[in-house]
Amino acid sequence: MKQLLSKWNKLSLVKRILVGMVIGILLAIALPNEAKFITIFGTLFVGALKAVAPILVFFLVMSAISQHKSGHKTNMKSIIVLYLLGTFLASLVGVLASFMFPVTLTLQSGVDSITPPGGVVEVLRTLLLNVVDNPVRAIVNANYIGVLSWAAILGFMLRHAADSTKTMLTNVSDALSHVVRVIINFAPIGIMGLVFESIASSGLEALLGYGKLLLVLLGGMFFVALVVNPIIVFMKIKQNPYPLVFKCLKVSGLTAFFTRSSAANIPVNMELCEDLGLDPDNYSVSIPLGATINMAGASITISVLTLAAVNTLGIPVDLPTALILSLLAAVSACGASGVAGGSLLLIPLACSLFGISNEVAMQVVGVGFIVGVLQDSCETALNSSTDVLFTAASEFAEWKKDGKVIKL
Repeated sequence: MKQLLSKWNKLSLVKRILVGMVIGILLAIALPNEAKFITIFGTLFVGALKAVAPILVFFLVMSAISQHKSGHKTNMKSIIVLYLLGTFLASLVGVLASFMFPVTLTLQSGVDSITPPGGVVEVLRTLLLNVVDNPVRAIVNANYIGVLSWAAILGFMLRHAADSTKTMLTNVSDALSHVVRVIINFAPIGIMGLVFESIASSGLEALLGYGKLLLVLLGGMFFVALVVNPIIVFMKIKQNPYPLVFKCLKVSGLTAFFTRSSAANIPVNMELCEDLGLDPDNYSVSIPLGATINMAGASITISVLTLAAVNTLGIPVDLPTALILSLLAAVSACGASGVAGGSLLLIPLACSLFGISNEVAMQVVGVGFIVGVLQDSCETALNSSTDVLFTAASEFAEWKKDGKVIKL
């Protein structure tokens, strides 16, 4: 047994997760009723990630800002511009893909109990209220906007605190990062439970029935990851972007694909930034921030599923409306939570642009949960890997100005 465990631990995390997926699929097909107990592993895994992610973001951001030295130059403005530009272009890709390959849906019922946001005004009001939410309640409810705002405020106030206080914050954030790494090591068992639950409840036929929708969604995400993002990076660093793109996808994207949580993937991204030799004063803030507002994959999901509903209902869409949808999807995506499935509940907001009722829009959300096995994984992989990509691109551009050589 010890030898087996030793060999198992020597396998890479990705290989172990693939083994867990295969076992989950086989059990769901062969023993859908007898092996239901393994779904608890998936529930525990996701629950652990959701539990630690808010407090991790809180201490990481607070510690990073409190450590910032006055007068030290950062690239945060440039990074935020890249985040917003990438998210908008991704939503535009989703809209164009939907026009080129129109998809219709078989709408189902049974999702009426979820209450979506009622409109842009309500979303803005909720956003402002979330900013000033009680910090404890923000952590408990995974309100990442509130967590981020309070972490930033406290971080700024602690910049002149004693070194011992700053050291304590650093130690707590390091400990939380280690906790997340421990949880991720249990990903193979957790993924086995999640895959079993998805296939046992929906069946392979249900997943295959939405093949065209998945192709448009995933095709748009791959296009952004392999074409749009490299163009943005090339315009920034004036150098072949693909070595950096592939490294971010391999290290950050693969892990995020299986954890399905941008927030839980923060320690992986921080470690990758360290390996790239980036400035901790930059990435210790930009990476947690990116897990909250850099949501290219989410903007594709929102735009594609909204236009699928529009096509199903036979609503005509002109070019100006399509552009407005792209902007609305991008803004909505920035408010998506960094946990699994966080973008789906923002679909009704985009649907409201076309006068689609909440009842129909929530049926579209139900379709989103059906295809979420692959959609949400690829979405998170794109979101999280882009956090490192744009952080690195911004800093590498400064290196080029200073005459430093970028080696990847």
